[in-house]
Amino acid sequence: MANQLHVELVAVERKVWSGEAEMVVARTTEGELGVLPGHAPLLGQLAEPGQVRIKLAGGQEMAYDVSGGFLSVGADGVTVLAESCEPAAAPVR
Repeated sequence: MANQLHVELVAVERKVWSGEAEMVVARTTEGELGVLPGHAPLLGQLAEPGQVRIKLAGGQEMAYDVSGGFLSVGADGVTVLAESCEPAAAPVR
């Protein structure tokens, strides 16, 4: 599976999701951010209220409502550390 990101979505109390994805979209205090494989390293503060969308191979998308926390992009993938995280009823567009 070429061009995949390793994604870790972690809340204070537990690991919510971990796996491979084509793209991660999150709203930070600086604006909405899309992360693709090869993205430059960065650290962003998640906006409140916020949502993190994880786009999987084949077009499937998962969305999580998050509160507080950070998004970290590094050479090994994307890590989202949130104070709270719950599956979203529907993705926000």
